[in-house]
This record gives sequence, structure tokens and C-alpha cells, in this order.
Amino acid sequence: MDYVKTRKVRSILGVAIDALSWDDVINRILFLAAIHKSCYICICNVHSVITATRDSEFRRIINEADMATPDGAPIAWALRKLGFPSQQRINGPDLMWKYLFVAQELGHTVFFYGSTPEVLKKLHINIYKNFPKLQIAGLHSPPFRILSKEETDMEIEMINRSGANIVFIGLGCPKQEKWMAAHCGYVNAVMVGVGAAFDYHSGALKRAPLWWQHNGMEWLYRLFLEPRRLFVRYLVTNTLFIIKFSWQLIHEKILKLT
Repeated sequence: MDYVKTRKVRSILGVAIDALSWDDVINRILFLAAIHKSCYICICNVHSVITATRDSEFRRIINEADMATPDGAPIAWALRKLGFPSQQRINGPDLMWKYLFVAQELGHTVFFYGSTPEVLKKLHINIYKNFPKLQIAGLHSPPFRILSKEETDMEIEMINRSGANIVFIGLGCPKQEKWMAAHCGYVNAVMVGVGAAFDYHSGALKRAPLWWQHNGMEWLYRLFLEPRRLFVRYLVTNTLFIIKFSWQLIHEKILKLT
């Protein structure tokens, strides 16, 4: 199936975001992973989109992704305003968990790249408890520095030698997106940047209760836990997004009237 032709993409502040359901996301990833297509998928929240408005290279990376999902309640809301009334939030932690469930049944192999050795160890244990038949191709915590070309080549060889169908990347935004774009065409697998998913599923970071998640309030829960680190990202960035996107809607309405 040609998934490129079936994509429904809308521009949100110049960033191409896919309008799609959970089934769409999982089925597309399964299709791409089965053929070991070297490509990457971005999970885009407000922080990603606002960063892209200030960084043209980062915007290009997202716009050239094989898929960019609407993470964060404001991004899903924006797509609903742009003509997709049933759009849900497609976030990294849930996407990873949903894929692992299906991957276990289909025999897909999975690689985890990022975070710290301690988090990866706990993540491995928790994944095994929930998906005992899942084929884990490998887990790797890269050094927190710029790698040499020789080190980069060794990492690519390690991932490809593992035979992984998919590589989940947990380096944080925008580092993980830039890593995926730089390795696209070299890593023989689907790469998905999932942000803090490793921390959540390892138990290193507590996730918001389901009610908060389902009502678009997970950001507020995280703000309560980490106010100093997240104050600017959530309150200032979210406000900036609402203002900018409101202007986009006004501009599009004016164009329709002319």
C-alpha cells in the first residue's frame, strides 16, 4: 500500500502534521517496519512546533519525515480546527506501548536507543514483564557528547546487525529528530523519536493519571512535578502557540473570503 499517497497533512505554523487515527499510525509503522524502510517519524507537540518556527533546519527535518503525529492537546485541537474533528492526540509513550503489543504478535524486532544505562535496564525489565515474547534487538545508551565518525559508524553497524525492524529514539527534542534525519538512509529500520517514553515506561518518571491524560491535562500534571524546568516550555510556549495559531486561522479565513 502506498502510504505516502494516503497521507492527510496540514500545516500548523509551517510545520506539516499528519491527521490520522491510532490505527493509521500503527498500521503505517508496521508496513514500513516490515520492509525495513530507512525512515523516521516525529512526534510533534507544541514545543516541537514552536521550535520549528524559530529553526528552519529543524522545520525542514520535521517536514521531510515520513510521518509527524500530533502529540499534545493543543496540536490535536489545531487539527480539529483545520477540518479533522475527530483528531486524537498521538503521543510517544502510548505509541511505543501500542506498537510493542502488536510487534510481539508479529515477531518484529525492536531496538531502544537513548537515555541512560540505568533507565534502559529498568525499561528492559518492565517491557519483559508486559511483553515476554517481544524480540528485543538491543538497547544502547550513547555518550552525552558529540560522537566521532568512527563511533557513529559503529553504532549504525550495531543497529543494522541487530536486524531491528524499528528503533525507538529517546534523546529528547530536538536532538532525537536531528539524530534520525542524519541517520536516515543509513539505519535499515524505522526510527521513531519518543521523547520521555523511556523514562515513563521504566518507572523513572511518573506519568499523569489517565483522567489527566484523556482530558488534555497531562502537561499541567508534569508542570506540577517539574515547575522550574517546564514553566517556560508549557506556560509561555503554549500561550505563544495559541496566539500564533489563532492568527493562522484568521489569515486562512480572510483568504477564503477574497
